[in-house]
Amino acid sequence: MEQLFLKTMQEDDCQYIQCEQCLTQVHLPVLAHRQRAVCPQCGHTLLTYRNNQNDSVLALALSALVFLMLSLPFNFLSFKASGIQHQIALPDSFNALLNQDYLSLAIITGLATLVFPGMVLIGLVVLAFHQKRDIKPAYLKHVFYWVKALLPWSMAEIFLVGTLVSLIKISSMADISVGLSFYAFIAFSACMTASIIHFDSTRTAHWLYGKVPPPSPVTPQAASNSIQRTWALLVTAALLYIPANVLPIMHTELFGRDEPSTIIGGAITLWESGDYPVALVILIASVLIPVAKILILAWLNLTVQQQHERRPRIRTGFYRFTEGVGRWSMIDVFVVAILVALVQLGNTMSIYPGPAALAFCGVVFVTMIAAMTFDNRLIWQNRNKNK
Repeated sequence: MEQLFLKTMQEDDCQYIQCEQCLTQVHLPVLAHRQRAVCPQCGHTLLTYRNNQNDSVLALALSALVFLMLSLPFNFLSFKASGIQHQIALPDSFNALLNQDYLSLAIITGLATLVFPGMVLIGLVVLAFHQKRDIKPAYLKHVFYWVKALLPWSMAEIFLVGTLVSLIKISSMADISVGLSFYAFIAFSACMTASIIHFDSTRTAHWLYGKVPPPSPVTPQAASNSIQRTWALLVTAALLYIPANVLPIMHTELFGRDEPSTIIGGAITLWESGDYPVALVILIASVLIPVAKILILAWLNLTVQQQHERRPRIRTGFYRFTEGVGRWSMIDVFVVAILVALVQLGNTMSIYPGPAALAFCGVVFVTMIAAMTFDNRLIWQNRNKNK
């Protein structure tokens, strides 16, 4: 069935598709299991093929939804110190932020870790089910659009890594134990990641529209708007980066004494305590990646504004790097969310969010939007015109 789909693509007028990143016309071959077709000019993956691909997406997405439901009602984490024990379920982390008057941070965490992943999984199930039965209701195109739009904002796996980092941070202060919901959330993250890997948007678009829709043309006005918006977003991200690193991201109240902690200060504390891998993760994800992303996007935007033609493939590689790793900077925000929910022992020990948490969320989101606003096709535009 899957090979028939690829042969059909070759037999109809869609045997040539246009690469969405460099606008090159590419002929699609018939692929074997675990093979992928890549653009010969820019290296962008055009199509992937796996045996029983649609069935795998359906099974994995349904499994992920089941594990997501199981991760909500049971105990997620338990914290015990000085004879006092506190345990939380997963939704309690959002309630704790609400109780600290951090409504925006609670909404961001809830959307990124539960709501958006759940919506993506439901969308994948709907698409795979209808594709299996070859039924195309009118609303299916809207489902496909929203699945693609929400994928970058679904951060369940990042929340899981942030939870592990938070456990390491406080393991020396108290006894930590994990509950059934924690294991269910691990299974949910694994199944969701696998379902996204098996999902191929090109294949789904061809089935849904009868062809692979070509990218929209790059007009001079569209190029100018892309450059201006990217500059505006990058300046905003740079301004937000200052309070995100200067102000405390969380406050630790220990026996009535307040100890504020910044992002860099937390990484230094972990390094001094001997947790070198965790300190490096925090330093790279929360300090180096945001700076690198702002600088790389600024450099790329400058090159397309000045219409540079040299090394377009290298510049495209830098763009893909910023697009892929930028969302992982949310680790520190999720660490704060977990610690605020878990460590609430009154005057003995309590953790509260700091003003830098929201500013750092702004940095991550604004740089992600800047990467989406930047039209990477402009990297190849002048080269293609001259050719």
